[in-house]
Amino acid sequence: MRSQTAIFNKLVRDFMRERPPMVLSGATCAEAIQQMSGDHISSVLVTDSNGRLLGILTKQDVTRRIAFRVPPETPVDQIMTRRVLTIPAGEYLYHAIGRMRRYNLRHLPVLDEHRAVIGILDMHDALSAASAQMMQQIDLITHEGTLEGLRKVKTAQVELAAELLDDGLPAPEIQALLTHINNDIYRRVTDMCIASLVSEGWGHPPVEFSIIVMGSGGRGENFIGPDQDNGFIIDDYPDEEHNRIDSYFMELASRLVTTLDTVGLPLCRGYCMAINPMWRKTLSQWFRQLDGWGRKRNRIALQLSDIFFDFQPVWGHHPDLARRLRSHVTTVFREDRAFLRAMYEETSDHNVGLGLFGGFVTEKENAYYRGQINLKHHALLPLVESARLFSLREGIEQTGTLARIDALHDLGILNTTEREDLRSAFVQITNLLLSQQIADFRIGRKITYFIHPDSLSKRVKEHLADAMKAIDRVRDRVRTELTGNLG
Repeated sequence: MRSQTAIFNKLVRDFMRERPPMVLSGATCAEAIQQMSGDHISSVLVTDSNGRLLGILTKQDVTRRIAFRVPPETPVDQIMTRRVLTIPAGEYLYHAIGRMRRYNLRHLPVLDEHRAVIGILDMHDALSAASAQMMQQIDLITHEGTLEGLRKVKTAQVELAAELLDDGLPAPEIQALLTHINNDIYRRVTDMCIASLVSEGWGHPPVEFSIIVMGSGGRGENFIGPDQDNGFIIDDYPDEEHNRIDSYFMELASRLVTTLDTVGLPLCRGYCMAINPMWRKTLSQWFRQLDGWGRKRNRIALQLSDIFFDFQPVWGHHPDLARRLRSHVTTVFREDRAFLRAMYEETSDHNVGLGLFGGFVTEKENAYYRGQINLKHHALLPLVESARLFSLREGIEQTGTLARIDALHDLGILNTTEREDLRSAFVQITNLLLSQQIADFRIGRKITYFIHPDSLSKRVKEHLADAMKAIDRVRDRVRTELTGNLG
C-alpha cells in the first residue's frame, strides 16, 4: 500500500509537464490561439526571449477578451493576464496542490532557479499523487508564508499526526513528516527574514550559506513540539570582511530564531542556535572546531559533538557546504577510535530502563512523574546513541536511526536478527511516545517522554520489555567494541 505521507516528499519537478505551450512577447492572438489546438491545452504562456514569464493567455481570455472583440493580429501582450502565480521546480508538490486549490487554478507555470519557465503543473497530474483523504491535511499545512499562517501550520501538525496514527501509520513515518513540515517552516521563515533584511537596506546575504538543523530534526525524528537546534555554515570569505559579513549573519540569525519561536518552534534552552557563535561559522571554522573537539575530548567537547553529529541542511543554495562538512566529520571521526570511546563513556549512564529481574526502572526523584518510565532516556537515547557510534566508526553518513541500522546490517555489523529486533524496538518505542504526546497535547498537559506502565496492556509491556532487551544487547556490543570492557 502506498504510504499516505509520500505526497509530502514529492517535488513539483517530478510531476510537471515539460515544454508547455509558449509564445514570445509580441506574438499575435491568432498565433497564441493556434498553440491551444492540442488536446487538454487550456492556456499559453507568454515569455521574453530569455524564457522569463510575462503573462498567461487562457481559454477564458479567448472567450471573454478575444473572440468577436479584437482582430486576430492583436499582440497577445494586450490581452494576456500579467499577474501569474508560479511555483519553483524544487518546491514540494503539496505546496503546489494547496496553492492551486486555494486559487482554483487548473495549471501552474513551473520556474527554474533563474525564474525561467521550464514546465507547467496540471492539477490532474498533481492530484494523481495524493489520496483524497490527504486533501484536508494539505489545505491545513499550506497556509501562505505569514506569521499567522505558519502558526496555523504548527497547530495543524498535531491533528495530522493523530489522524495518521489512528490510521495505523508507523510512528517513524509520522516523525519524518513532522520533521519535514518543521524543516519546511525553517525554509519559509528564512526566506521571510532575508526579504525583510533586503527591504530594510541590509541587502541579500553577502556570501553563500546553509542552515542546518541538529538533534532529532537532523535525524528526521521529531516528536510533538521540538525546540530549535540550528546553525549556519557560511562560505569562506577574506578576514578583512569579517565585521561586515558576520554582522549580517548575526542579524539574520537573531530574526530567524525569534520568528521561529513566534510561530511555534521554541528557543533552545541550551542556546544551540545560530545566534550563538559556536553554531554560526564559516566552513573552515567548522573544520577547525571539529578538529579541536576531537583533540580535547573533554566533557563539553563530547556533549557538543553529540548535539552536532546528526546535522542536516534545511536551507541553502550551495549544498556543497553541508556535503563537505559531513565528509569532514566522516573522515576525521572514523579514524579517531579514542574519541568514539570517549563519546561512549560520556553517555555510559544512559542505561536501558530494565531492572535486574526484568522490571521497568521508573522515576523516583521527581514526585510528579514518580512511578513512570522515561522512555527517551531509558530506551530511545541508548538506541540512537548506539546506532550513531557504530555509524561514525564505519563511516556511515546517514543520520536517521532506522537508516543507520539498515546500513550497519548491509555492512555486516548487525546480523538480520539484530537489525529486525532494533527496527522493531525503535518503532515500538516511538509509537508509544507519539501516542502519549498526542494524548497529553489534547488535554493540555505538558508534553514529555514519560509513560506510566499501568497505562499499558500486558502484551504491550511484554513487547516493550523485549524492545529494551534488544537495545541493551546492542549497547553491550558498543561498550565491548569501543572500550574493550566486557561488562
